[in-house]
Amino acid sequence: MKQHRAGVLHPAWAAVLLLLPVIVGLAALCIGRISYPLGEIWDVIAAKLTGAEADKQMSIVIWGIRLPRVLLAMLVGAGLSVAGCAFQSLFANPLATPDTLGVASGTSFGAALALLLGMNLLGVQGVAFAFGILAVTLTWLTSAGKGKGLSSVVLGGIMIGSLFSSLVSLVKFTADTETQLPAITYWLMGSLAGAGFEPLRWGAPFIIAGILVLFLLRWQLNILPLGEDEARSLGSNIRALRAVTILCATAVTASGVAMCGQVGWVGLLIPHICRMAFGNDHRTLLPACISLGAVFLVIVDTLARTISAAEIPISVLTAIIGAPFFIVLMRKSGGWRL
Repeated sequence: MKQHRAGVLHPAWAAVLLLLPVIVGLAALCIGRISYPLGEIWDVIAAKLTGAEADKQMSIVIWGIRLPRVLLAMLVGAGLSVAGCAFQSLFANPLATPDTLGVASGTSFGAALALLLGMNLLGVQGVAFAFGILAVTLTWLTSAGKGKGLSSVVLGGIMIGSLFSSLVSLVKFTADTETQLPAITYWLMGSLAGAGFEPLRWGAPFIIAGILVLFLLRWQLNILPLGEDEARSLGSNIRALRAVTILCATAVTASGVAMCGQVGWVGLLIPHICRMAFGNDHRTLLPACISLGAVFLVIVDTLARTISAAEIPISVLTAIIGAPFFIVLMRKSGGWRL
């Protein structure tokens, strides 16, 4: 299947990208330590929405545990994929990730500090999000100045990310080894086990808003790798576009990491797969990143909670799956170009 014309998805591809997350999400609801047929799952969801009676155990498992996890995985997977795609285009660097500006490191420090102080889940998410925004603000202030380009922003992100990574190590060093340290370490490895509708109510709006703004601006994201003179000749305010892109990608990343810890590889691997399949035009690339990012993380999370007696940290699986797959893609493509 090919596209009709530049920037327009073939209707068959559009249908696949729309339906694939739905199909994978429904399959994830069926799979677990206890498997349920799709018909029974639909009955439970319908009963919950209508107020009718439903099997209590199934209602707890599906509505209280699996459905929030699937929704969270979709949101975080789509968000990290879009953020990675945006940063790769912004910095014209195929190795750019959602943590390029230090947001994930700042968010991790905030969460580790909140866990050290004994805060509840919502408190951990709130403090983590605040420190993620703080990290990007510090990066921007560090690299701001007349005549400084995007390379200075990347260098500032590396420095701030390193600073917050060191602070995370300091928090782990001071944490109680029996109670606090295991909780901090497990959170930093990433998990969707804490998913619930209450955390989603707090964190989902930032992810949805960031994705939506970037989706609406996808027509202009193609000029991100251009220089200021070239962009000005096209009638675009490249500085404003870059600022909005950074703000949206930061909000998406900070909210995602705050809700489920560090999740690597999604923002690096999925945009590259989408570029190979759909090209570099963001009008088709961004919708593909949203769909495949959501699908990828739902599959990984389903594996994390089902393939062993103890749940596997999600960042472990994304690295095990992502690294070999990325190497294969590089060898097949002969390198990456934006």
